[in-house]
Amino acid sequence: MKTNWVERLWVNGPWRSAFLLGEVRFFKRTRELARGTRVLEIGCGKGVGARLVYKRFEPAELDAVDVDPEMIRRAERQYRFLPRDSVHFAVADAQELPFGDAEMDAVFNFGILHHLEDWNRGIREVARVLKPGGTFYFEEIYPELYAGPILKHILVHPTENRFHAAQYRAALEEAGLHILDGYHESKYAILAVAVKDGAR
Repeated sequence: MKTNWVERLWVNGPWRSAFLLGEVRFFKRTRELARGTRVLEIGCGKGVGARLVYKRFEPAELDAVDVDPEMIRRAERQYRFLPRDSVHFAVADAQELPFGDAEMDAVFNFGILHHLEDWNRGIREVARVLKPGGTFYFEEIYPELYAGPILKHILVHPTENRFHAAQYRAALEEAGLHILDGYHESKYAILAVAVKDGAR
């Protein structure tokens, strides 16, 4: 997974918190979760998204993982007020999640898959850990944004095996993840909710 200090500044800044709050509100309006579920956030950074998900969706258990040990240390320090029997931060790669098949009721992704060297594998991992009928809440951005004329000189992302809108949506379908109506998509990004094959 590739990032640099500029992107870390963005994802860990106060403006990102406000941005994520709007996304979480959209997720909740689109598909509610029953209380008492088990959920996962991939690429949690310092835990801003995890905190919002815990507050808004009230899961019984929330696992939040990131490949960067320093981010996990920051999350654990910053959100030590969250109940440790319910919220778990851990170092893990979204391309090889340390969870069994069909363990999660929902997975949250705030723009992580486009950072992966093998984004298809990341999607398959999301589908694998989701229960049938489970929910994938996600924001993703496309190369038209992060590899545009200006940002390509500022941000660091994998330069091969990038996905565009049609490829990304097709990969979700192939993994059994079906996007619900009401999603927002442009040539730059998508904000959506998908449901895994099974009971809806």
